Amino acid sequence: MKILITNDDGVYSPGILELAQVASEFGDVRIVAPDVEQSSMGHAVTATRPLSYKKTQIGEFDAFRVNGTPADCVSLGSFHWDKVDVVLSGINLGPNLGNSMWHSGTLAGAKQAALLGIKGIALSTPTQSEEYDFSKMRPYIREVLEYLISEKGPKLVNVNFPYAPVGIAWTRQSVRQYDGLVKPSEDPMGRKHYWFTVVPLENPDKGTDRYAMGENLVSMTPLRLDLTDEKQLKNLSEMNIFG
Repeated sequence: MKILITNDDGVYSPGILELAQVASEFGDVRIVAPDVEQSSMGHAVTATRPLSYKKTQIGEFDAFRVNGTPADCVSLGSFHWDKVDVVLSGINLGPNLGNSMWHSGTLAGAKQAALLGIKGIALSTPTQSEEYDFSKMRPYIREVLEYLISEKGPKLVNVNFPYAPVGIAWTRQSVRQYDGLVKPSEDPMGRKHYWFTVVPLENPDKGTDRYAMGENLVSMTPLRLDLTDEKQLKNLSEMNIFG
């Protein structure tokens, strides 16, 4: 099995090495990731300049760094490595829950795989400190990968690991409200500038990714690329507004 690994934290992130080490138990691993952090870049694809594809070494793994986005990395990685079976994106240092799926560079790596006809799995975890310890979630990373990379696993999945998991749950995306926030500030010269940040959301609905993480459960959300609102489409079609 050929397993291509990317992320949006950058090729030297400890999360990508952890994921590669566990994934190597299931097949041949190749890392293709951005040369610098590309967090919250969404599904951006670089079309206005050429991209580089430079070999480097990450732990015991061959890796390639790309001066582009996670989606770029998946496209280049699958171009240079024929017949990739699955793309793993992560492990992102920070959760990708609810509305953050819309702008997540981590999830974009998995979505790009799905667009190319390859199974895509995004994996994330909240950061605890600058010292990253994956030991408590490692058995769950292994268990999740064993199922998801098999034929039984969905084609596109978003996975979030709590720091110390106690179980695993299938979940739906939490979209009850937006957690984005514009925070005004100023530089040392008194000039105004603005930060985009997030605010914690409380009382998540049961069955959602946020609820599962609050219960220390690994959240696994199956996704699809088709954004069509089927119920709305059916209602509008039945109304026959345009004859």
